[in-house]
Amino acid sequence: MTQHTNFSSRLDDLQQRVAAAKSAVQTAATESEAQLRERITRAQDDLDRSVQNARQEASEAAEGARGKWAQLKADAAAKRSDVKADMDKRSRHMDAKVAANDAAWAEGDAADALDFADWAVENAQLAILDAVHARAYADKLIAADNA
Repeated sequence: MTQHTNFSSRLDDLQQRVAAAKSAVQTAATESEAQLRERITRAQDDLDRSVQNARQEASEAAEGARGKWAQLKADAAAKRSDVKADMDKRSRHMDAKVAANDAAWAEGDAADALDFADWAVENAQLAILDAVHARAYADKLIAADNA
């Protein structure tokens, strides 16, 4: 399998994850409080595992571009609030104004996360295009050396 094919496969996987996230969000809008809590717990646990993996990747690949991306992923994940704790704190709120402010903050956080995801996709596209170009150029030089 060429690296180009691997990039295509990873982009396909990413597209499927986005579709699954969209479906989960649409379904969540109709779920009960208990179902939402369960969904949030599963999503938070997945994110926590991702943070651990990102930290491991960052420590293993401390040098070079891969290490920089792994560190960026670990830093971004570390900045993500603990949604389960927010949810528990929210359930103790009795004041409608406080709840409305909390909802606005959560919506803003979600919008920021989507902006970050958009930025990450644009960066991934640029990095993949650069990798494809670098491989094509290297293959051209190798072919010329072997001629």
